[in-house]
Formats: sequence, structure tokens, C-alpha cells
Amino acid sequence: MPPILNLSDIRKTYSQQELSEQNINDNPFTQFEAWLQEALDAQAAEPTAMVLSTVSPEGRPSARVVLLKALEQDQFVFFTNYNSRKGSQINESPFAALTFFWPELERQVRIEGQIEKVSTAISDNYFQSRPRGSQIGAWVSPQSKMVENRQVLEKVTEEYKLKFGEEEPIPRPPHWGGYGLKPYYFEFWQGRPNRLHDRLVFSRESAQANWHLNRLAP
Repeated sequence: MPPILNLSDIRKTYSQQELSEQNINDNPFTQFEAWLQEALDAQAAEPTAMVLSTVSPEGRPSARVVLLKALEQDQFVFFTNYNSRKGSQINESPFAALTFFWPELERQVRIEGQIEKVSTAISDNYFQSRPRGSQIGAWVSPQSKMVENRQVLEKVTEEYKLKFGEEEPIPRPPHWGGYGLKPYYFEFWQGRPNRLHDRLVFSRESAQANWHLNRLAP
């Protein structure tokens, strides 16, 4: 009986662009910003979406898609519930990885680094920029915890709507805020024909050290 999904026959040839040591910026943050701008210009689907990978104290990896919300002070900033599964894992092991994929441009960026909470001012400012419904949602959701059903969340949502009424602004929940990942590793990946992709890596030993550029085999 043939397989329901013949995945082995799915093929795509990458041939749009190349990436060389001569045309990459010597600052990986500047190079990332240039590629992100190109993804925005190309109207890539969810260009700021990134896979955030963390690890449990037992060494078990966990990944999910979050949205990049700022590039500040050489760190990649996103926001979440501090009590979520990702928040708990970050608290136990403050190292994480990010992956951006822009298929429209045949590009991928992998980033690894140390992660920590951003300042309360950054979290407060971003929270106040969110739509009111999203602000209430941050109070409602015990993120990553089991709930009996959807109706539980809807009931609590109505309770918080009544609690805050027309209050402006809604305060930021103490369990919700931002994290910033400070990279020590960047990999810029450009798809090329015959699976001989370009992979250029920036790495450094510390935040004060210089970046070193190397090419990896595809």
C-alpha cells in the first residue's frame, strides 16, 4: 500500500542569491537588520516570527514560535508570561536559540545566546502599546497551565473586563514582561543549488570579544 504522503518527492531548488565573505557585513547585527528589512520589503509571511528553543533542567529541548518585538542594546527582545513553560526553563537555564526562516528569500538565520529579563521600563512601555484586548489577555491566561475548557478563559476574560472597566491605562501584570537574548553565535544561511548552501557563522567568546567569521559546509 503506497504511503498517504509521499514526502520524499518534495523538492525545491534554491537559486535566488548567494552569500559570500565579501558581501556580508562584518557586524552580524547590521547584517541581520539588513536581511530583516529585505524580508519586510518582500512581504514575507510573519517576517518577525522566530522559533525560540529552550531546555529543561533535565536537558530536554522545547521549541515554539514567538515574535521579535525589538532589537535593543544588541539583544533580541520578545515578551511572554514569566510563569510559562518557556519562562520556567529560561529561569533554570538562561541560554536559548532563535531561528528565523524566510522561504520567500530562501534564507535562514540561527542565533544562540544568553537570555535575561529586560528592564521593567521596556516591559511597561511595550505593554502599554498593546491593544486593550491583548492587555486583558495577559491577565487572563495562566500560560502553559492546564485549563478545563475554553469557557474558563472566556469567563475570566469577562471578569477582568468588569474589573478594569474603562480604566486607562491597564497595569502590566507582574508575571508578564520581556526577555532579551544577547547573542554569541549567528549563522546566516542562504539557499543555493544542489544543496550546496552558503552558511556563514559569526561567533565570539564574550560580549566584549571580537566577532570571528567562518564558513560551514552545507
